[in-house]
Amino acid sequence: MRGVERNYKSSIRRAMLGTALLSLIATAALAQQSQKRGQWRLDPFKLIGNIYYVGLSNNTSFLITTPKGLILLDPTLEAAVPDIRKNIEELGFKVSDIKIILQAHAHGDHVGGLAKFKEITGAQVVVMEQDAAVLADGGKSDFRGNEHWTPVKADRIVHDGEKVELGGVSMVAHLTAGHTKGCTTWSTIAQENGKKYNVVFVCSVRMNTGVPLLNNAKYPNIVQDFEHTFATLRALPADVFTFSHGNMFDLEGRIARMKQGGPNPFIDPDGYRRLVAEYEKAFRDQLAKERAGGPPYPVSPPPAPVCPDNGRTCYGSAEAATPAKAGA
Repeated sequence: MRGVERNYKSSIRRAMLGTALLSLIATAALAQQSQKRGQWRLDPFKLIGNIYYVGLSNNTSFLITTPKGLILLDPTLEAAVPDIRKNIEELGFKVSDIKIILQAHAHGDHVGGLAKFKEITGAQVVVMEQDAAVLADGGKSDFRGNEHWTPVKADRIVHDGEKVELGGVSMVAHLTAGHTKGCTTWSTIAQENGKKYNVVFVCSVRMNTGVPLLNNAKYPNIVQDFEHTFATLRALPADVFTFSHGNMFDLEGRIARMKQGGPNPFIDPDGYRRLVAEYEKAFRDQLAKERAGGPPYPVSPPPAPVCPDNGRTCYGSAEAATPAKAGA
């Protein structure tokens, strides 16, 4: 009888240990899931005038409305096309009304969704000349050698200073190369409450990790291009500005301040000049280091944040990995 009792108690302990182990495994799995890092869809909102934010928490995307149709700037990741489309529709606009698609630069996290959006909308794809070839070959000729996306041939090639116009809205293309050879900063004028605002969508001005500024056979004029870029940006009037990545201009912080009411936090000409100066200083510091025999730019983009557990897609991977090309 005592042996039966001992066996019974032993079975109970094993069952309890098994349950505890399963619980620990489940908890670990949930913790791992909650620690996925990357980016996610933000709720769309009106930036200013006829300009709306429809992008992700890091990769930016904008919708510019006109009486003759819509302009989409930066379709972001291929996987994020449904979320960008959802944001456009949540604002009350029709994706089928997109007539023109622009992009900042030919990296996969900005143009990955371009082919899909062109298929959905039949819109005209407009590209700066220096990025047209790499866009059309799906990234094979990218000087970093690590890009790939569905190839897209431009319907219209633009050059520095050219205008893209639709329904009375004019988007001006400014060649601000260095990050890519055709990196394009777009500018326009928005009106709100009887006032006009110069709006500048800055292409990324970060140096690429591991890409040398000096003796770069794949991009021999990269220094001259960066010099021209910063001269161009310094000269541009900017009341409202954005960058290709939210973490470059505190996108989420500005959204939080906007929700609190008060002045539009995206109207920030002083902030524009300060950030341009900071990125230019980083470039000049790196150039000086390389001239002194130092290595190529070693600084990686900031680590991707933990994705919220709110049911939205996390564009990234688990265990503190950054999303593909985030910050690029």
